[in-house]
Amino acid sequence: MTKEQIFTNALIVLPDAMLHGTLVLRDGKIADLSEGASAAGEDFGGDILMPGCVELHTDHLETHLQPRPKVRWNLDAALQAHDGQIATSGITTVFDALRVGLEGDTEFGAGDMSAMAGTITEAANANRLRAEHFIHLRCEVSVGDVVDHFDTFRDNDRVRLASLMDHAPGQRQFVSLDAYRIYYQGKKKLSDEQFALYAARRVAESEANSERNRNLIAARCQAAGIPMASHDDATAAHVEESIDLGIALAEFPTTVEAAVLSRKAGLKVLMGAPNVVRGGSHSGNVSAIELLRAGALDILSSDYVPFSLVQAAFLLADQAEVPLPDAVRLITANPAEAAGLHDRGRIETGRRADLVRIRRNDGLPPQVAGVWREGRRVA
Repeated sequence: MTKEQIFTNALIVLPDAMLHGTLVLRDGKIADLSEGASAAGEDFGGDILMPGCVELHTDHLETHLQPRPKVRWNLDAALQAHDGQIATSGITTVFDALRVGLEGDTEFGAGDMSAMAGTITEAANANRLRAEHFIHLRCEVSVGDVVDHFDTFRDNDRVRLASLMDHAPGQRQFVSLDAYRIYYQGKKKLSDEQFALYAARRVAESEANSERNRNLIAARCQAAGIPMASHDDATAAHVEESIDLGIALAEFPTTVEAAVLSRKAGLKVLMGAPNVVRGGSHSGNVSAIELLRAGALDILSSDYVPFSLVQAAFLLADQAEVPLPDAVRLITANPAEAAGLHDRGRIETGRRADLVRIRRNDGLPPQVAGVWREGRRVA
């Protein structure tokens, strides 16, 4: 039996324009799009209708699994809470980032990450989740056992993205030892002597392991057809390395130089939406808006605040940095295409009816007033 829905009197965000019109959904897909209001269907009252957001990098699930230090929550309950916040933030497709290669700054172990992956996969396959969930493996290449840990996910078909990262001090995200000290010494509550030993150990691990592990994981991803992302590239040498490895996505480059060179090489550049909302990087690195102005920004990620995707896109439009359709592409069409998901991310006939209704209230952030995944209301 064919299921049809009509949304009318909506301000529709198309890939390159805004349209006051009517949308017809049929069997979970966009069947028709027309200008003007219709006598039939749900009246949106002039609210904005945009594609569902596609989130490529969030480790937000961890905050539900471990809401306080030493406190562990039931995995299924944590996933449901995470999924609910993702969907009500306007995200209809999410890549949950799981750590592979644990660097000693976490209470999680390899078994915890595998258990999370299993829970995500089981719940997704059983259609128990509001958003569609995939897995993004965040591979800390400086850790000795990262390749062995990566191999434990080999048979999980929810794994659709892997990023190669090295968080040792003195390079990439933490060129400044002071920034590294603020982040890790405070987080781990270390004395100055303990911090010095910790930093020296991390540098030694990076020197011993990073190049080898980066190459081994890249080869595995290429063989399995898993798209790869670099992480925190800062220099021309980093970008050249990414190109040689077959990297498709440059996540959180820390300098304008790295972002521009990545973009020129055909890599898609991803930055954090919280960076946009806050007006700059919390680590003191490059501003996402600066990269946008330089023509070197393709995708925004919510990173650690799910609602920041919608908030950042509308902020960019409200501040006249780019028109709203351009801002919305940063959180919908562009990440979908980067992940090879060509059936979503745009309001066009034949695409999945992954949709978000946005209501504007003067002086307030945009309000997510409704979310549909394949035509089924999920929030």
